[in-house]
Amino acid sequence: MSRPRTTEAPEAVVFQAAALCLAYPEQELLDRLDVIEAALAGTDTGPAFAPVLAHLRGARGVAPRRLLRELQSFHVQEFDLSRRHALHLSYWTDGDTRRRGGVLAEIKQLYRDSGLVVDLAGELPDYLPIVLEFAVRDAERGRELLHRFRASVELIRLGLIADDLPHAGVLQAVCDLLPGPSPQTRVEVQERFGNRQPVELVGIEPPATRQPIELIETRGGAAR
Repeated sequence: MSRPRTTEAPEAVVFQAAALCLAYPEQELLDRLDVIEAALAGTDTGPAFAPVLAHLRGARGVAPRRLLRELQSFHVQEFDLSRRHALHLSYWTDGDTRRRGGVLAEIKQLYRDSGLVVDLAGELPDYLPIVLEFAVRDAERGRELLHRFRASVELIRLGLIADDLPHAGVLQAVCDLLPGPSPQTRVEVQERFGNRQPVELVGIEPPATRQPIELIETRGGAAR
C-alpha cells in the first residue's frame, strides 16, 4: 500500500497548534486535542505533533481530573522550574538584568503597535506561547519577533531533544518555518546567531495563577 500524501500545513495552523500545546495545560486544551489533530492531519507537520498529543491524552483509564493534575505538574517541573526548557525567550539572551526589562518593554510596545489588545494573563510578554499566538494574528510582526529570538527558540528545541520530551517536535515544527536549517548544537546556535553567550540564571518561578491567553482585535488598542 502507498503512504497517504502529505501537504505543508499553513504557517498559522502550526503556530496556533504549537501555542496551545506548549501552554500550561487546562481542561479546555484537552477538550480541543481532536481539533488540533484534525487540523494537522494529512500534513507533513502532523507527525511532529504526535508525541505531544499522545502525552496530553495520557494513559488509558486515567481519571480526567488526575490526568489534568499530572499534566500540570509535569509542565511546571519541565518548563517553569527547569532552566533547560524555559519558555521565556529573553531568559536565554538577556538574563536577570536591567537590559531584560527594556527588552520586555519593547515586546509589549510591539503588541501595542499591532492594534491588538493582548491579555498576558499574568505572563511576561516574551512567553513563547504568547509570541506564537501573536504570530497567528499578526504574521509580519510575529515573525519579526520569532526571528529576533531565533537563538532562544533553537536552544529550547535542543534542550527538549536532549531530554527526550514529547514537546521537542513542536519546537522543530516552529523552527522549520523559520529561515534556514536549525543548528544542531549550542555552539552552532552561538556561531550562527551571535557570539554572546546565553546568560545562566536561576529558574523561573511559575506564576501564582494561570489563565487562558487571549488576543482580541481592536482599533488602536493597547497591550495590557
